[in-house]
Amino acid sequence: MSQYETILLDVQNGIAQLTLNRPDVFNAFNEQMSTDVIDALKKIARDKSIRVLVITGAGKAFCSGQDLKSIAGTKRSLSESIHKRYNPMIKAIRNLTIPVICKLNGVAAGAGCSLALACDLIVAAENASLIEVFINVGLVLDSGSSYFLPRLVGSARAFELSTMGNKVSAKQAFDWGMVNKVVPLEELEAATEYYTSYYANAPTKAIGLMKKMLNQSFHSDLDTMLAYEAYCQEIAGRSEDYKEGVQAFIEKRKPVFTGK
Repeated sequence: MSQYETILLDVQNGIAQLTLNRPDVFNAFNEQMSTDVIDALKKIARDKSIRVLVITGAGKAFCSGQDLKSIAGTKRSLSESIHKRYNPMIKAIRNLTIPVICKLNGVAAGAGCSLALACDLIVAAENASLIEVFINVGLVLDSGSSYFLPRLVGSARAFELSTMGNKVSAKQAFDWGMVNKVVPLEELEAATEYYTSYYANAPTKAIGLMKKMLNQSFHSDLDTMLAYEAYCQEIAGRSEDYKEGVQAFIEKRKPVFTGK
């Protein structure tokens, strides 16, 4: 993988880790970091050897959102910035046919919170937190938060969190179903590896199809999903992993999935 100015990208044994790397500003987004993340996600999507992606932040924070100092005094279209810089990141994460795990090592604020919520799983350190800070500068939710937040916590809590900018601790986020696991900071790496080691050896094609199914279920009725399940099951049934899974069951052994 090529080198980037504002992020780190490491790929080993089917596991990719994308690290937001502007720790001096708590990994806040400037234009270069948005560009780097989008490019890295495109590379990951093309690399069929990658079976799981981890997104995390360098230093004490996950991502503090937009770097306001980098745009202070400039005149620009916020809509254009969202369409060009933020929406492509969120769409890329949701469209990846591999699991995307957020290793939440610290605060995730604004667009950083949206980025975390767009991931398929969140493993959080006890000191981590999520906060929709848009209201504090007179702005509205963006980067997908208006989509993900109410689906995770319900409309009443979503309204309060977005309009009051309340910080949600990792423990509270776990209780509300926003994150999957909370561990002490020193155990975050091991807790994340529990998931990555599983997904790096899981039937990747089936998982990618299930991700598409769950995404579609947000805006579909039962009949549509029943038909889509049948369509996806036909594809999964033609995979090498399905053949291996059946053979392993017959032979009473652990299957060795290749993601094909």
